[in-house]
Amino acid sequence: MSQALILASTSPYRRELLGRLGLPFAVASPLTDESRWPGETPEAMALRLSEAKARAVANAHPDALIIGSDQVATVDGLIYGKPGCHERAVEQLRALSGKTVNFFSGLCLYNARTGLAEVCGVPTLVTFRDLSDEEIESYLCREPAFDCAGSARAEGLGIALLCRIVGDDPNALIGLPLIALCALLRRQGVAIP
Repeated sequence: MSQALILASTSPYRRELLGRLGLPFAVASPLTDESRWPGETPEAMALRLSEAKARAVANAHPDALIIGSDQVATVDGLIYGKPGCHERAVEQLRALSGKTVNFFSGLCLYNARTGLAEVCGVPTLVTFRDLSDEEIESYLCREPAFDCAGSARAEGLGIALLCRIVGDDPNALIGLPLIALCALLRRQGVAIP
């Protein structure tokens, strides 16, 4: 690769996913305000934040290809972020029980050398089973998914809380849509095995 590849994220999940491509990359922490703008749709928010994260690290990496990604989980017009604690995770899982959630992943590949930003979105529809309070507590005691939007880690035990996943890329649900990313990287001349 003629340009360094930078992942603008502190997420260990995104780091692990990008590592699957076998490309050398570095990680940079983007300092971005992740607040929702008034009247902004969840999808527009994810797209905006993915680009903002990529651009946030561009000054420190002016010759790099920078990957930014953001995900929002929405149902019934509400956004479900990372719960951060047990009580909020219980509330989220109760609210999501029996519902279909759109985990919308925004993705940006920003070429800091040219200023070109390509942004796309990848939806993943996830249907939760009807969950009892006992199942919710049992799950959270075994896998405290406090750093996952929707409080269920689908790549772990959280898969047992679900009854259906519909999407074009299973990696998008974890936080980095690799199929779309590969297409964006190829357009920038990056050879991927």
